[in-house]
Amino acid sequence: MKIYSAAQTRAWDSYTIEHEPVSSFELMNRAVQVLTDWFLQTYPLRTRPVWILCGTGNNGGDGLALARHLSWEDYDAKVLVCDFSGKHSQDFDRQMADLPTHGQIAVTTWQSPDSLSFIPSDALVVDALFGSGLNRCLEGHWAQLVTQINQLTNEIVAIDLPSGLLADVHTPGEAVVRASQTFSFERPKLAFFMPENAGRVGQWYVGKIGLLAEYEATVPSPYELITPEEVRQWLQPRSKFSHKGTFGHALMVAGSYGKMGAAVLASRACLRAGTGLLSVHSPSSGYLVLQSAVPEAMFSPDKRARYWSSVPDMGQYSAIGVGPGIDRKPETAIAFEGLLQATKSPLVLDADALNLLAENPGFWAFVPENTILTPHPKEFERLFGKSEDDFARLDLLQQKASEHKVVIVLKGAHTVIALPSGECWFNSSGNPGMATGGSGDVLTGIITGLLAQKYTPAQAALLGVYLHGLAGDLAAEQLGEQAMIASDLIEYLPAAWKDLRKPG
Repeated sequence: MKIYSAAQTRAWDSYTIEHEPVSSFELMNRAVQVLTDWFLQTYPLRTRPVWILCGTGNNGGDGLALARHLSWEDYDAKVLVCDFSGKHSQDFDRQMADLPTHGQIAVTTWQSPDSLSFIPSDALVVDALFGSGLNRCLEGHWAQLVTQINQLTNEIVAIDLPSGLLADVHTPGEAVVRASQTFSFERPKLAFFMPENAGRVGQWYVGKIGLLAEYEATVPSPYELITPEEVRQWLQPRSKFSHKGTFGHALMVAGSYGKMGAAVLASRACLRAGTGLLSVHSPSSGYLVLQSAVPEAMFSPDKRARYWSSVPDMGQYSAIGVGPGIDRKPETAIAFEGLLQATKSPLVLDADALNLLAENPGFWAFVPENTILTPHPKEFERLFGKSEDDFARLDLLQQKASEHKVVIVLKGAHTVIALPSGECWFNSSGNPGMATGGSGDVLTGIITGLLAQKYTPAQAALLGVYLHGLAGDLAAEQLGEQAMIASDLIEYLPAAWKDLRKPG
């Protein structure tokens, strides 16, 4: 699913208005009907007062139309119009004219900001001041009003996006409404995926308002959201006459003394991802651990007992995962360099493999094209340096994936996968319960197992990240988020596969 900029979304609105055809006012009403349906389901208690704070542009028009719909549904809706400039959009004025005249909706107009202390503490506050048309930070009266809003203890729902938040670039300062929930139209905004905006956007939702699909078919975007519909298109069928060799032979280079758990997690996840065969190269002290915990895997012992020090035979593997728990001993660095030089198999690099790469920049010369790197934010920083903000980091991510011709999986709440082409895909699955030690090892195993089955590096990364998050979501449904551990993700991988294999 393409994630469009604010300018592209406005162009999509205009395209729909021209080619459906439909008036901008009718399209606004259609969008607000979708918003109202969500609102009624989310806030069914009609005795709770609703205060809608409206600007005088189209976002304010959305707020007025919502007030009208809520009055029809017997909500106690009140409108505060913040008219600080005297400038109104045409559709705002039409929505104002369409408000019920029989006194159900109380409308107050402000020419300058004042205290909001008159809003009851149990009221739901709706932010309809500015939408995605905003192109600069708020100041003056508007910044004062946002300060007043943020001092409220009320739950706040933002329409389109929180007022003051820029949709496509970093928003400095504090003049941004801190919403509890945000309801956006047709597509999420790029700003929603940035950690720096988590406290501003809150939980976000998107409702489709029927913009014409022909626009999307012809207008590109470097940003995409991974959805179940796309993931199902990538799934490979399993033939009746398949055998274990059909699904590849993966090698996992993982573990060191005291960190064999990482090797176990990555190996079990690799098998659950569907690889036909798995070998694990680890220090010889891990023999009993691996053979007991992962009996389906073959063990390749290193000549050292406590750490990885030598390159295994590289000729037979269809994919190789390197890094979970390997440590950063000098001999390990030499072995890692040798593996990079010798391999002809697709690679996944994680954890200490990334740290060794950061400590030895000369190794980049040996990293094959389309290698998959799976850093968390600190590992990304060690590899490529610090960024001023999350948008700058996204730019750096795109730049480095293109520069090195690799796939970079930057892990987080919305893990983002940057491809050598410059495309960036944000993940839509997963939950905070997955923020636990070993979760990244599981992801490395899943992606390696998919690579071994001849998924392309891009498909293996995208499908692997989504499958990993889906297993986490299914685990959270049964176990809750608080007590989840990395092993739970592996246990729920079969259910995640089953869910994906269901007819769309």
